[in-house]
Amino acid sequence: MIRSELIQKIADENPHLYQRDVERIVNTVFEEVTDAMARGDRVELRGFGAFSVKKRDARVGRNPRTGETVHVEEKHVPFFKTGKLLRDRLNGKA
Repeated sequence: MIRSELIQKIADENPHLYQRDVERIVNTVFEEVTDAMARGDRVELRGFGAFSVKKRDARVGRNPRTGETVHVEEKHVPFFKTGKLLRDRLNGKA
């Protein structure tokens, strides 16, 4: 599902809301999650999962095409851990 499909589904299920308002709500939620992660905060959506940021240390890597070693700088990457409810649902337990 992509963002526009999510917006359309929510708008269809809530005919009392204008689509532009639903779009603004969805965009605000995503912006808040992104902003919180940029600050290094953890975002938890109960039953769905938790978003966090993990730090990857600098290391020496290898260019797969040429085989030469390259320096890979330290970086921060997003990490998602599924919630129990989502895991159970994916495995047909709920």
